[in-house]
Amino acid sequence: MKKIIYLLFLFINLFAFSTGQSWAKTVNIEVIHSSDNYHAGQTYPILFRMNIQDGWYIHGVGAGNGEIIPTSFVFNETPSLKVRDIRFPDPVKKKFDYLNEPIEIFSGEILVSATIAFSNDSPSGTQTIKGRLSYQACSLNACMPPEDVPVDLTFTLVSQASPTKEINNDLFLSIKSVKAAAKKEKDKFGSDKGLLLTLALIFLGGLALNLSPCIYPLIPVTVSYFGGKSGKMKGNPFIHGVLYLFGLSVTNSILGVTSALSGNMLGSMLQNPVVLIIVALIMTGLGLSFFDLWELRVPSALNQIASKNYGGYFGTFFIGLTMGIIAAPCIGPFVLGLLTYVGQKADPFFGFLCFFILSMGMGLPICILAIFSGAIERLPSSGDWMLWIRKLMGWVLLCMAAYMISPLIPGSIAKPVLFLILSLAAGIHLGWLEKAGQTRVRFVYIKRISGILIILLGTGYFYSSHSAKEGIAWTAYDKNILIKAAREGRPVILDFYADWCIPCRELDKAVFKDQQIMELGDKFITLRMDLTAKQPFQDEVLEKYQVIGVPTIIFLNKDGNEERDLRVESLVGKSEFLSAMKQVISLSH
Repeated sequence: MKKIIYLLFLFINLFAFSTGQSWAKTVNIEVIHSSDNYHAGQTYPILFRMNIQDGWYIHGVGAGNGEIIPTSFVFNETPSLKVRDIRFPDPVKKKFDYLNEPIEIFSGEILVSATIAFSNDSPSGTQTIKGRLSYQACSLNACMPPEDVPVDLTFTLVSQASPTKEINNDLFLSIKSVKAAAKKEKDKFGSDKGLLLTLALIFLGGLALNLSPCIYPLIPVTVSYFGGKSGKMKGNPFIHGVLYLFGLSVTNSILGVTSALSGNMLGSMLQNPVVLIIVALIMTGLGLSFFDLWELRVPSALNQIASKNYGGYFGTFFIGLTMGIIAAPCIGPFVLGLLTYVGQKADPFFGFLCFFILSMGMGLPICILAIFSGAIERLPSSGDWMLWIRKLMGWVLLCMAAYMISPLIPGSIAKPVLFLILSLAAGIHLGWLEKAGQTRVRFVYIKRISGILIILLGTGYFYSSHSAKEGIAWTAYDKNILIKAAREGRPVILDFYADWCIPCRELDKAVFKDQQIMELGDKFITLRMDLTAKQPFQDEVLEKYQVIGVPTIIFLNKDGNEERDLRVESLVGKSEFLSAMKQVISLSH
C-alpha cells in the first residue's frame, strides 16, 4: 500500500513542479583537477564536488529498486580518454514517511572521486569527454522528477618533455586518507575472527611448550620458590601469580616488538641461503641433542638466579623474567617461527600481543601450581614418558630444520620426498624402535598409535602435493611481458611471493587453487616475483611498485597502470580476491 502511495505522491509532485521549476539547480557540480596539465599514457585522480541545496536529498548509488532512482555518473568513452573507478562517499540512511524502510541518501556537500586514464597515443592539446549526472532530488514532503545534468570534462595534454604541476594537493590527500582509514577499518573488522583464532592457537602453543623437556623440569623449581615462601610470603598469592606471569610476558614481548619493528630486516635475512643453512644447522644440533648424542645444559648461573629467594612482589616478578630466559633453549625454534610471522606484519602492537599471549599460555599452568603449591604432588613423575617426549621434540626440530632449507631444494618432488622420509623415520623410531616405556602396556599402545599417525601424516602430505590442483599458473616476473601485455591491452596480476612468507603460502593453498579464480585468471597475464632468494633486479622493482613486504599482489589494467585501490597486502579470502579480479576485468572492457 505504501508503495502505491509513494507512486501517487511522486506523480503529484511531477505535475506540481512541471510549471517551470529549475530542477537542475538542486545539485551544482564542480570538477576538481589534480594537475594543471596532463601527459599521455598516464592515470590521474579527479574529484567532483557536488553541492546539494539545503532541505533536499538525492538517492544513494545503490538505491535503485524499480521505484527509487539511484544517483550515477556516466561518461562516454573516447579512444584516448576514459573515466573510471567512480566512487561516491558512504551514504547515510534516512526514513521517509511514505516508505517502509530507510533509504540511502546524500545531502549537503559531497566529494566523488574518479580516475582519468589517457592512452599512450593521446594527442597533445585540449580534449573533452562528455558525461552526465543522473539523480532524483526529494525533500521531506516533495520529490522532483529524475534529472540528467550534463558534465563535460576538459583536459589539456602536453608533450612528455613539458613539465606538469600537481594542484589541489590538500584536497586529494584528505580523500586518500579517508579511503585508507575506511579500508583499514574494514580490514580490521574482517580480520577480527582470524586474529582471535591466531591468538588462540598461539595460546595453545604456549600451553604445549610446558611439555618440552627444558620447561617441565623447571616447574618444581618455580613451585619450590612459591612453596618455600608460602608461610612468609607477604601480599596476596594471586597478585604474586599475576606478577610472575607479567615478568615472563615482558621478556618475550620485547622479542615480539623488536621483531615487528625490524620486519623487513628479517625478511631480507631469510632471502640469504647462508642464513637459512645456519638456522637449520642450529635446529639440527638442538634436535640431535635430544637423542643424547650430546647434551645442552642450561647455564648453572641462570638456574641459581632462578632458584634464589628474592623477597616481596619484586622477587616474584624477577622469577618470571628469568623463566623466559631459561626456557629459551627449548622454545627457540617456536619463537623463531613466531618472530618471522610478526616481523612480516610489521605491527609492534601485534608483535607485543602475540608474545604476550604466548607467555600467558606458557606461564598459566606454572602460575596455578605455584599459587596452589600443594598441587605439585599431582604431576606425573618424570620418567619413560618424558624420555619419549624428548625424542619426539628432537624429531620436531629436525623437521623444522628441513622446513628452513626447503626453499633451497630444487624441483617440485624433492621437498615432499624429504618430508616423507623424515615422517617414516620418525614414526618407526618413536613407535617401535624407541625402548622407553616398553614395560608399560598402555604406553606401548600410545607409542604405536603415535608412530602410525606420524607416518600417515607424512604420506598424506606426499600424495596431496601431487594430487592437489595446480592453481594459478604463474610466470616468473619479466618486464618485457608487462610491456607486451600493455601493448595487447591485457590486464596483469603481479604477485610478490616468498616461501618463508606464511600468508603467501596460505594464499597459494586456499585462494589461488579456487576453481572460479583459476578460470578468471585465464583472462589475466599472471606474473610472480619470487623473493625467497635475492633477485638481482628486485630492489628496482620493489621501489617502482612501492612494495614494503610480502604478500603483495597488484592489479594492472589493460593500459599497464595499477589499480591502487585493489592492491592486496595481507591474507584475504576467495570472495575478496575474486571481487578485485572482476573489477579489473570490468574496467578493461
